[in-house]
Amino acid sequence: MEVRQLSRAIKAISSQNVRRSIPTYRCLHTSTSREATPLPHPTVVAPPPSAPQASVTFPPERVARKKHQAGLLLEGQRAKITPAKPTTALKKRFWKNVSVKESEQGLQVFLDTRPVRLASKQPLVLPHSKRALATAIAMEWDQLVSAQQALKHHYIPLTSLVSRAIDIESADQNNEPNIREAILTMVMRYLGTDTLLCWAPEKSDYDRDQEGKTPLRQKQREAAEPIIAFLKTRVFPGVDIVPILGEDSIMPTPQPPTTREVIRGWVSGLPAFELAALERGVLATKSLLVAVRLLVEWSPEFSHMRKDTSMPERFGVKQAAHVATLEVMHQIGMWGEVEDTHDVEREDLRRQLGSVVMLVA
Repeated sequence: MEVRQLSRAIKAISSQNVRRSIPTYRCLHTSTSREATPLPHPTVVAPPPSAPQASVTFPPERVARKKHQAGLLLEGQRAKITPAKPTTALKKRFWKNVSVKESEQGLQVFLDTRPVRLASKQPLVLPHSKRALATAIAMEWDQLVSAQQALKHHYIPLTSLVSRAIDIESADQNNEPNIREAILTMVMRYLGTDTLLCWAPEKSDYDRDQEGKTPLRQKQREAAEPIIAFLKTRVFPGVDIVPILGEDSIMPTPQPPTTREVIRGWVSGLPAFELAALERGVLATKSLLVAVRLLVEWSPEFSHMRKDTSMPERFGVKQAAHVATLEVMHQIGMWGEVEDTHDVEREDLRRQLGSVVMLVA
């Protein structure tokens, strides 16, 4: 009897251990579902806030505000740069007068008795025919408040552009085609996505509220077709220049190989000053064709191409900026202008295109 009781007790203990070692599972499809408990929403006492509206400002107010900001910026510069107690030599303007003098080599800009020099330490010398450009460079240096500002290109854009042209000219004289080839490769890339040839689709979902107004594609065609016609008849005769985007496609269409070869050969043969101006124009407008049109209009090298009395006015900075920013201006007409952004970019574009004209005219 004792042996039987002992064996039963051992079996009972072993069965309990087995049950404890087996994990329990519960399937989702066998569990009971519970309904969601809705919570009460807070009671709305006040009416909803009104929609945000743009502040109404007038041109005199914007001009006064920008003049005030410019005055604060000038005061900050004067506070940092004190001529009586300069911390370094670069924070001191070491010249009083800026003048343009004529020599046998050409026109030079002098800071008192010191000539303006390039990064290569050679004096900046301009051809005798570019007196307006020399005067503009002298005005740049006359507006500087310290020598440290002369180290930044955005303070002396014309001086930097002339320095680029002289570097190209020196490289050509030394048979070093690296600079010219780099510029040629860069500007030809813009031909594949030229702003002048990228037209908007014929129909767009954003034009629903623009009924009765001229579509963007029609504006782009009206602005681009005269320029393309001029280039095809005067600059690149016999060359076919096609739009990049179709009416219902966003995939670009490459230009014919003959077109690329002709334009590449024309750009590679430009003089140094014209090539530097073309580079600045392409970077500013994102368009090789617009830069070529502006260059041909103002450079004496291409005076034989623009002898036409039927044109009402010359293609200048205003026209080039209008073509380059046509899509942006269309969006501004739909959604409004962002102050201190669109207007600043527009004036900066005109400044850069003006430097192109000054360099070659």
